[in-house]
Amino acid sequence: MARARITAALVLAAAASLALSACEARTDQGGSAGNEPQADAPAEPANAHKPEGDGNAKCSNVAIAYAGTINGENAALGQNILNGVKLAVKKHNDANKDCQVELKEFETEGVPEKAPGIVTQMVNTKEIVGVVGLPFSGESKAAGNIFDKAGLPQISPSATNPALAENGWKTFFRGLGNDNAQGPAAAKFLTENLGAEKVCVVQDDSEYGIGLAEAVKEALGDKVVCNEKVKTKQKEFSAVVQSIKAAQPDAVYYSGYYQEGAPFAQQLFDAGVEAQLVGPDGVKDVEYVKGAGDAAAETFFTCPCVPGEGFTKFAGEYRDMFDKDPGTYSVEGYDAATVLLSGIDAGNTDRKKMLEWIKNYDAQGLSNKLGWDDKGELAETPTVWTYKVENGKIVRNVEIK
Repeated sequence: MARARITAALVLAAAASLALSACEARTDQGGSAGNEPQADAPAEPANAHKPEGDGNAKCSNVAIAYAGTINGENAALGQNILNGVKLAVKKHNDANKDCQVELKEFETEGVPEKAPGIVTQMVNTKEIVGVVGLPFSGESKAAGNIFDKAGLPQISPSATNPALAENGWKTFFRGLGNDNAQGPAAAKFLTENLGAEKVCVVQDDSEYGIGLAEAVKEALGDKVVCNEKVKTKQKEFSAVVQSIKAAQPDAVYYSGYYQEGAPFAQQLFDAGVEAQLVGPDGVKDVEYVKGAGDAAAETFFTCPCVPGEGFTKFAGEYRDMFDKDPGTYSVEGYDAATVLLSGIDAGNTDRKKMLEWIKNYDAQGLSNKLGWDDKGELAETPTVWTYKVENGKIVRNVEIK
């Protein structure tokens, strides 16, 4: 039984709209919602930079680092990234016997209050010339100035709050589109693809959840019929659920992480709320599917992340190393590490040189075209993909442009 499904009338309306108006989702690659076919995954770019380079690199006593949650809050999202970084480093070191780059791991638990102390330890480790992380917007806000003062460049593969690029930090780079892209794309998906006329937006109290919710609400305009707030680590949502039920929305957009998203979905389901549930990248994880149980069925997700399972070579190497499929932001973590590794191979083995390398970088990754403006945002804003839970698995749906 589906956790939340849009009414038959809305599905028909959305289908008619798609057929007549050629909306900006890539309908040539498959359907957009319900039981229609999923979109084709993008092909692995033939010109993507590879972490192994030409195999002739020479270096010594140099390291890159991952900083973020490993076993703490919403750990699966951090582990996905870390595994992508590990794969890139392994491929590099296997190919370059005269340049063995060390990977150092720093656990922040995803907690903003803990991040400054951990990042201080990292910047005091002199052999580290670049960092993949921090994954979450809250911890990125709390510790970005420490990276900046130390001149240690960081590439976040997943922190999407737009305000992070407005702090004047010279060491901050974002390896994906921010929520100024995801918010409008989510609104378009809700209204054009799902046909929703009334939407409830629920936000948690994280920097990520708040910023994304604001972007979604701004794009939805008067289609927002209720706006609810929840807290990190909250497990009981009866008051919020009853408020949503009273508003009778066509869809609910949950702006937060899977740790709270799973019990929230279950409680919506148990209360008989039939609105279509849509979550963002912070909810798009197999741990959400496990935690929400039957309530996860037919949940949709928006994410500025590519469906990496479609990259046959990358996905096969990832499975061989970790005995599981790539997860949300595994590809983006791999790409961020590749930027740093290629910088080391080019002789940029101190922080100052590495920072200049990243500033001037312009190359295709597996996920996106990587090159940054003076605020650390991608010069070419990528599109947003949607996904859905189908038969207990998260599968790609359509790309929203």
